[in-house]
Amino acid sequence: MIRFAKAHAYGNDFLYVDRGDIKGIALPALAREMCERHTGIGADGLIVYGRTAAGATMELFNADGGRAEVSGNGVRALAALLLLDDDREGATVTITTGAGPKRVTRAGVVDRRSMFRTAMGLPSDVKKVTLDAAGENVDVVAMNFGNPQCIILGPQPTDERFNTLGAALEKHAFFPDSTNVEFATVENPATIRIRIWERGVGPTMSSGTGSCASFAAAVQFGGAARDAVVIAPGGSQRVEWLDDSVYLTGWAEVLVEGEWFRALPR
Repeated sequence: MIRFAKAHAYGNDFLYVDRGDIKGIALPALAREMCERHTGIGADGLIVYGRTAAGATMELFNADGGRAEVSGNGVRALAALLLLDDDREGATVTITTGAGPKRVTRAGVVDRRSMFRTAMGLPSDVKKVTLDAAGENVDVVAMNFGNPQCIILGPQPTDERFNTLGAALEKHAFFPDSTNVEFATVENPATIRIRIWERGVGPTMSSGTGSCASFAAAVQFGGAARDAVVIAPGGSQRVEWLDDSVYLTGWAEVLVEGEWFRALPR
């Protein structure tokens, strides 16, 4: 038996377990079992964390059991869990991820949910490339935003194209570690609409790093402003590009704490 918490940001949901409770457990298998929507609790990913003086360290496993470097929404929801009994405005935690430390600051309350502003870092290895995927030549913006990202700038896709192209690009040979895929439409300089195919998960309601990467691609190649709203199926987040970092602002909430009774994989 292990204790867990479930939290989400804009429908991008995660399970959280304390590192001290899972010694000797096969974590990829645990992630697959717990994240399964019908026979498990259901989530986009499992985050194993350990508290520190500044906040926490975390490891992220996607729903398919694969490791991921970071999740902007997962980091923010972990901050909500860490600050569950601390309602101070401006309270700050630093969460160490596979993509480096992320500083998260509480930035008010909207609709009874805590808002958080996270310093997400800056994009790297940004390049425009044309890839052969699902029988078509696709112009994409590839980059690393703590994790691999592939952005298609243009009109929003049909459901069929989203599913076909998202799956094809996720595992394209150009991305040796697979990639997250976003379809991004610049509606005006201050508004970007996205749809997300997440590595190891598939369609998701929201993505923090995906919002940041789509924003960065839209700023550099789509005429977007350096302070914009990114609208995902699960809702809108503010993204700002300052000299030191891209900042992501949005809400997160802790939903439940409980106990997992199934025999643990080892």
